[in-house]
Amino acid sequence: MEMVLQLFLLAVGFTLLIKGADWFVEGASKVADRLGIPQLVIGLTIVAMGTSAPEAAISISAALKGSADIAVGNVVGSNIMNVLLILGMTALITPLMVQPSTVRYEIPFLIIITVIFAAVGLWDHVVGGIDGALLWGLFILYLAYLFVMAKKGQGGPAEEKAEGEKESLFKMLGLIVTGCILIVAGSNITVDAATALARIFKIDERIIGLTVVAFGTSLPELVTSIAAGIKKKADIAVGNIVGSNIFNILFVIGTSAAITPVAYQADFFVDSIVCIAASALLLLCVLNKERKLKRFGGAVMLAAYAGYFAYLL
Repeated sequence: MEMVLQLFLLAVGFTLLIKGADWFVEGASKVADRLGIPQLVIGLTIVAMGTSAPEAAISISAALKGSADIAVGNVVGSNIMNVLLILGMTALITPLMVQPSTVRYEIPFLIIITVIFAAVGLWDHVVGGIDGALLWGLFILYLAYLFVMAKKGQGGPAEEKAEGEKESLFKMLGLIVTGCILIVAGSNITVDAATALARIFKIDERIIGLTVVAFGTSLPELVTSIAAGIKKKADIAVGNIVGSNIFNILFVIGTSAAITPVAYQADFFVDSIVCIAASALLLLCVLNKERKLKRFGGAVMLAAYAGYFAYLL
């Protein structure tokens, strides 16, 4: 009965996380839109942070509760899953166009910060305050890059709505606050349920974090990317996933480490290598004349994830 209860609580936690992130993004985007902030900037910052909100809430909550393996496993597992599984599945539905800046700057930057994250973690098996400050410094640099790119782009403010169509600021703020409450509640329930399931099945928390929790927190990216692929509007899917992965490492782990030291056990060495290799494989797959992630590349990515999943089992 306890197993059934914990599985139910895990599902409840994931539901709260996903709905909370959805409402947070909706509210924050509308407030930014009301303030006249360009849509490109909104997409590159608020939406990217919103899709990383479940990972942030889970990892910070897990770190505070002493479940560091779930905190690290969640981020590493989500990043591997985002690239190999989600982009692989989406590319099979339709080839994905990749923005030139994503190929030149963002994917190489993702590879570099993943190496840095693995290096500081494996060096003394803890990601501490200084490491968190380093990641946050890189995060600020990344935000500066995004704003420069947005300024160079064509993203202007959204079209002005008629007065009657505008939603009240009170409702928008309500969505933001409610979203944050759901995210926090969902993260607490999810971490507790995942820890309990690891105890019941006698499974390492690292494996739970890399698989079950990572899948749950990657659901927003999974649903969004596949839906975009089906609607033939997946031109920026690769950029969105890459941006989400960058946020996961710099913002999520950087914030977690700033709050409390996060243990990084030696067993994460192979997972870290796979995480780096996944990003390198993505770069290799899009280095073609058309700058596309083609179906063959998607199939290779899915095969790679299947091999990694078999290793975990």
